[in-house]
Amino acid sequence: QLTMSLNSSTLLNEEKSQGLKRTSECLGSLELQTPSSFQDNPLQQLRLASQEVLEKAKKSGRSKCPRCSSSRMFYCYTCFVPVETVPTKEIPTVKLPLKIDIIKHPNETDGKSTAVHAKLLAPDDVTIYKYPCIPEYKEKRHELALVFPGPDSVSVKDIAFHLQKYSKKGVCDKDDDCSREPLLKQAKIEPKEEEENLNECISNNKGEGTRLKKIIFIDSTWNQTNKIITDERLQGLLQIELKTRKTCFWRHQKGKPDTYLSTIEAIYYFLVDYHQEILQENYKGQYDNLLFFFSFMYTLIKNAKCRAGKE
Repeated sequence: QLTMSLNSSTLLNEEKSQGLKRTSECLGSLELQTPSSFQDNPLQQLRLASQEVLEKAKKSGRSKCPRCSSSRMFYCYTCFVPVETVPTKEIPTVKLPLKIDIIKHPNETDGKSTAVHAKLLAPDDVTIYKYPCIPEYKEKRHELALVFPGPDSVSVKDIAFHLQKYSKKGVCDKDDDCSREPLLKQAKIEPKEEEENLNECISNNKGEGTRLKKIIFIDSTWNQTNKIITDERLQGLLQIELKTRKTCFWRHQKGKPDTYLSTIEAIYYFLVDYHQEILQENYKGQYDNLLFFFSFMYTLIKNAKCRAGKE
């Protein structure tokens, strides 16, 4: 997935260099806008924990990482921990309904990755791997899915059906008899009848979130994804595409559709859709804090651009 960074020190210097008149005029124009004017910015509607700790850290400037002592803004993107001016207890923790693996391209700059946001905010459910050091997924493909757009990608609402098909095709659990004949030959049923059986099975299992246990994301620029997506260890996995969401990312790559999301956006929107389509529960902001850092940086950059007269 597409990932970029906020060059914090440069941004802060840029903010300080702008005149107070331009700043007040810009912020005043933002305050006068009605909620409907923000309809293209879903970040405005998020239910987030207080970001006061980030406001204070911004004013203090860069601080040391408590583990490696590197100078960072807000968090250390190599150790996956907040810096000294951002107490861990003031950072929200998000509990996810399934595990997440993030595969990071080796040439993707650590400081440009939004994947670290997921690790910081959902540390118990997120694992980041640096390619080519990734797990073997083949034996578990009936309970995995990869978020990546492509000709064979399906929507979130169709996950249950397609994972059931993977299971029926002979991907066995530990207690299954893998020597048995394929379903169609063994039961001597027509494909249409098979589909009806699968739909019935899916309907009975919707409350259990189907068989999906882990979701995989690729963390890289779009031009780097080919090296990872063609890896044999990822072949045969169900692919999911988020076709209806638009990115709010501040460094979206030219020539790419606005449905190509940054890594943390893809994670967030997938979980929202999963919660509604698969778990079939009302969404009440349970995963909004995954955008805790992202939304703060988004606002910071939008204001800086406004003060600079770029918007």
